[in-house]
Amino acid sequence: MARRSLRPNLNQIRAWVRQGRTDAWIAHQLDVSVRDIEQFKRQNELVSDEDALDPVAEDYPDEIDLRAEDDALIAAELEAAEIEAERVKAEREAEAERAQAEHENEDAPRSRARRRRGGRGRRLLGDRSAARNAGPLEGTFDHGEEGYGLWLDPAIQDNPIYAEHWAGHRPVEVEVEEDRIVIRRVGEDD
Repeated sequence: MARRSLRPNLNQIRAWVRQGRTDAWIAHQLDVSVRDIEQFKRQNELVSDEDALDPVAEDYPDEIDLRAEDDALIAAELEAAEIEAERVKAEREAEAERAQAEHENEDAPRSRARRRRGGRGRRLLGDRSAARNAGPLEGTFDHGEEGYGLWLDPAIQDNPIYAEHWAGHRPVEVEVEEDRIVIRRVGEDD
């Protein structure tokens, strides 16, 4: 590390010494080595006779770089954020591929579907109420140049009601009211 003059910081260093700040703390604040602070204090008579007899400098290595630990933490956070961004990107790509595959399957001719009597599926009442009580999910409207869209929280794919009744491409009808927007499936028996 290149030596720099600490003379402009004399009054600040003097105040810190009176406050009892350590040489390591002062060095970190001024971005210099501990040895530079110790030498500057001796040259400017900021060291008391008691401190001069008690060599605290031997407790510290030649160069303490307190920023290195901070830099390591920041690097780890950046790396974690990058990994998370890659994971989210991969999930979105996988979701787009699934949606494309479902869309292609919907275009294929279908054999006549068998209908069951008594509704869609058999579930225990406890399971259905647990799925409904999972809490509301977030979403956002996209008013982009290419049209309007609704983006739902990716957690919706874990909702069993969504998976059974809404997953894939479905024709819907939209009713806009003052305090809500209602989306209903069309073209299927309930």
